[in-house]
Amino acid sequence: MKLKHSIRAGALMLALSMVLVGCSKDESQTASTAETSSPESAETATAETADPYAYLANFSFSDGFDENGYLKDVKALDYVTLPEDYNSLTLPAGTDTVTDEEVDSYIESNILANFATEEQVTDRAAEMGDVVNIDYVGSVDGVEFDGGSAQGYDLTLGSGSFIDDFEDQIAGHTPGETFNVEVTFPDPYQNNPDLAGKEAVFVTTLNYISETVNPELTDAWVAENINPYLELTTVDSLKTYVHDSLVESNMSNAVYQQLVENTTFAETYPESATQYFNDSFLFSYYIYAANYGMTLDEFVAATGYGSAEELLTMASSSIESSMKQALLMQAIAEKEGIVCDDAALEANINDFFSTDDTSSYITNYGENYIKTNVLQDILMRQLIANATVAAA
Repeated sequence: MKLKHSIRAGALMLALSMVLVGCSKDESQTASTAETSSPESAETATAETADPYAYLANFSFSDGFDENGYLKDVKALDYVTLPEDYNSLTLPAGTDTVTDEEVDSYIESNILANFATEEQVTDRAAEMGDVVNIDYVGSVDGVEFDGGSAQGYDLTLGSGSFIDDFEDQIAGHTPGETFNVEVTFPDPYQNNPDLAGKEAVFVTTLNYISETVNPELTDAWVAENINPYLELTTVDSLKTYVHDSLVESNMSNAVYQQLVENTTFAETYPESATQYFNDSFLFSYYIYAANYGMTLDEFVAATGYGSAEELLTMASSSIESSMKQALLMQAIAEKEGIVCDDAALEANINDFFSTDDTSSYITNYGENYIKTNVLQDILMRQLIANATVAAA
């Protein structure tokens, strides 16, 4: 269930994530491992190969839920025993406290960083940890060797990408300098046994240092970049929004942690729910496989996970956690007599997404899936409102 963070934790941050997704300069940077892999066996896939997971082509995130946001044909209280105090929890001291430093750090790392630009710095010496752009030509006994030259290569100093001492010798030089980097190849040297143990000289030119620079946080910047999504126009309003969101996230995490630690789950889960959460997990892999013209098992094998069944086994703990969350929150909903019917959805959906246009979410995920997320959000708001934070 990837529509948002677990339950209320980060729910208010969803709108911020919408801003970042919409404005990210390179969406591919957030792609999953499966998405960015390039399976070498893709060329050998055949359309004739049967795929036992072909039914996933028709998968919908709403498949597992009914019109009230409940797991379809599942009574959660048959599988969940709630703690007696589930609706009057006492949370650890400080759960409702967020410092100005934490707010500033979140904005810097999670908002401004998504609007950062790369600048070419040429007026200072390179330091370990810098990303430098270099040209180099390597030679042994005055003779250039294959694979020893490159132009415009981006290297992070201290990454250990090159052989010992190479990166250390770049530190301290200033862009525009050309200098020798003298190294000794290790012995043995698997990349090129002919170079093992030999001394080499790399004539290196430091072109520039690449720095990532966040934009300055000003009222004008907020009005231009955040206001279209959250209707925030000043730095103070953004900081207040982030502060309140972080507090609510902390409260939600504390509530859910207490609930799951003190809830008893049945030894077996509903078969329909198990199937749904397995399918939900495999769905993205199936889509990637289809894009490569492969079956799911072929794609999973090509990305190093064996088979789809093996992948499910490796992910079983995460899948079980998602199912427990759905069962636990539905058990509370059943106990409280709360549903997310059409009226409740209409009353809460705009607040949940922090936008008036929610049509794309319903189109992509289906109405029943949206209902279960909104239902969990309603429940978590109630649990937070009824919780008490212990005195420091």
